[in-house]
Amino acid sequence: MYVIDLIQDFLQHLEIEMGRSVETVRNYDLYLNRFYEISSEGLDHEMKPSEINEEMLRKYRLRLNRYETDERGSRLTATTQSYYLIALRGFLKYLAKRGINSLDPSLIDLPKTHRPQVTFLHFDEIQSMLDQIDLDTETGLRDRAIIELLFSGGLRVSELCKLNRSDINLAKKEFVVRGKGSKDRPIFIDESAAMRVCDYLAARHDSLPALFLNNSRNTGETDTSGDYRRLTPRSIERIINKYTRAAGITKHVTPHTLRHSFATDLLMNGADIRSVQAMLGHSNISTTQIYTHVTDPHLRDIHEKFHTETN
Repeated sequence: MYVIDLIQDFLQHLEIEMGRSVETVRNYDLYLNRFYEISSEGLDHEMKPSEINEEMLRKYRLRLNRYETDERGSRLTATTQSYYLIALRGFLKYLAKRGINSLDPSLIDLPKTHRPQVTFLHFDEIQSMLDQIDLDTETGLRDRAIIELLFSGGLRVSELCKLNRSDINLAKKEFVVRGKGSKDRPIFIDESAAMRVCDYLAARHDSLPALFLNNSRNTGETDTSGDYRRLTPRSIERIINKYTRAAGITKHVTPHTLRHSFATDLLMNGADIRSVQAMLGHSNISTTQIYTHVTDPHLRDIHEKFHTETN
């Protein structure tokens, strides 16, 4: 079989046997087809798995590192390059499992990446954003509910967008979402967030299933899934940006910043890191530990006790 055919087999394997999400399969499709396009250049025949070797890998990595994503010459970050290489390594492991001769997947080392600085908002900054919202409109009620739900529940923006009315129990103030890796986890929200969602739903005059709707879309569209007006992650990013600017906040704030804010708020108020890990849905505790350096009260105590104050 040829590489191009085996890539399709691997993608089907991810979706069916591995149970990966549609988004993950789509990303792997992009990454592996990019590998195929680059590595098959100059060949006068369909590439075979046995032709994937260390020299091909070296040239591919060089191309990835030099690839310009726009006219300004921006390049792929080390983290993004890692995604491409993880997909290739997974594909090679799949070939090895099927007994198909190709490059040893253990030869693929991932580039060193720098952990990004965590940006989060303090409660007063979030309150300042909320104060900018006009609650006399349906759109304002929606936006308030979105911001409070992101901060109160620590949701990923993709998880928020997928929510339906029937998913969220406002009386119990808890519900379940399916996050990365198709893992379910409980989401708990406070009384204020539950009330804001309730106010928004009470102002709506439709029967669409999506919890949050885009009010600017053509309401005359028909869609049997009821998803034609569902808010997208990009739309929510614009909403967050609107109120960030209105509040005079100069930090770069995204929907994920509110997830960071949720985690730091819990840790600053004494929550244990294992519980925060579970509420965020992190598989590895090291992912949650990125918050500890900004929330460790012991460090402040040490500073106040031992640092010499100037006159």
